[in-house]
Amino acid sequence: MNITHLQRFVVVAEHLHFPRAAIALGIPLASLYTSIDKLEAEVGERLIDRERPTTLTPAGTALLRDAPRLIADAPEPAPAPPVPAGGKAKASKGKGRAPIVKGQPKPYKKRQGR
Repeated sequence: MNITHLQRFVVVAEHLHFPRAAIALGIPLASLYTSIDKLEAEVGERLIDRERPTTLTPAGTALLRDAPRLIADAPEPAPAPPVPAGGKAKASKGKGRAPIVKGQPKPYKKRQGR
């Protein structure tokens, strides 16, 4: 079970309001809906009734009861690999534009008429 989806479910269950839960998590609302949909697909049952007012289903209530233990038992995420110093080298896109000759138009450009 994806712990991030479970953590997001717990926040939605606390707020019982998707937009407020998304603000509390600091994520877009669409990402929150997707996370809950994936968790419901993984569990195999609806966890939240999205009718107004938003309520938990019996399966959602049971999962909410077990969620703190599942989150606490989850292994710590692996640390991110270190990012090497410096930036990416840019690939050359050819020889570029020919040098501008004083008094002549830029190469491959038409002069703008008045």
